[in-house]
Amino acid sequence: MRTTFIGGGVMAEAIFGRALAANVLDAGSVVVAEPMTARRDYLAQAYSIAVTDSNAEAVENAELIVLSVKPQHFPSVASGLQGKLGAGQTVLSIVAGLTVPSITGGLQHGAVIRVMPNTPAQVGQGMSVWMATETVPEETRGAAKALLGVLGLEWYVTDEHYLDMATALSGSGPAYVFAFIESLVEAGVYMGMPRDMATTLAVQTVLGSAQLAKETGDNPALLRERVTSPGGTTAEALRELENRGFRSTILEAVAAAHRKARELGGQ
Repeated sequence: MRTTFIGGGVMAEAIFGRALAANVLDAGSVVVAEPMTARRDYLAQAYSIAVTDSNAEAVENAELIVLSVKPQHFPSVASGLQGKLGAGQTVLSIVAGLTVPSITGGLQHGAVIRVMPNTPAQVGQGMSVWMATETVPEETRGAAKALLGVLGLEWYVTDEHYLDMATALSGSGPAYVFAFIESLVEAGVYMGMPRDMATTLAVQTVLGSAQLAKETGDNPALLRERVTSPGGTTAEALRELENRGFRSTILEAVAAAHRKARELGGQ
C-alpha cells in the first residue's frame, strides 16, 4: 500500500522503520514529507525512501496518509491539504489529543483512522488503541492493523471516548513507569548501592514483572500476593505504600490525565 508520512519525527520513523524491517511496507511505496533538510537527508539515506518538503506533493497517489505532526501545527497542515485528498485515500492520525471531528473537519475529508500509540513502539513493545470512521474501507483497516502490529499490540475500539482513556493510561503510562523506575533507582542509591547496579536491578525487575504478568495472564493482585510473605519485607513495604496513598495517587493521576486529554480535545 502506497503510504505517505506527514512529519518525519521519532514516532513516524518508528512506524515506517519497523514496518519496512517486517516487510509490511516496501521502501518504494513510502514517502515522507518533512520540513527540515537535515532530517530529510537522514531518512532518505537510512531507509532508501522518497522524501519531500511538500505535503501536497507527498499525498499524491498515496492510499494511506499518516499524520504525525504536533497538535499546534495541524491547522496549517490541514489547510494546505484541503481539496487535495480523494475518495480512495485514508488519513491515519497519531496526533495527540486531536479528535476525529477535528481531523475530518480540518481536512474536509471523511476517511480517517485515529490512533493513540505510545513510545515503547520504538522497540516493538508499544500499545496502540485505534478507531476508524465508517468510510474507511476494510482493506485499509486491515493495512492499518498490520502497520500497528509491528509496533507491538493494538486494540480496536468503536467509541472515541476510549481514545482519551487510552491517552491517560497507555499513552502517558510510560512516563509513570519511568518515574517509578527512577524512584526505585534513587532508593537503591540511598541505601548505598552503586547507581549502575541500582539501575540494572530496577529496570530488569520492572521488565521481568511485566513479562510475567503478560505470559501468565494472571490477575496482578494474585501475582502480588505470591511475592508477599506474611510479616515479611514485601508486606512491610506494601503497607508503607498503602499508608501513603499509593493506589489512590495512581488512580487520581490517570484520572487527571484523562481530564486533560478531554480538555485538549475540546470536550
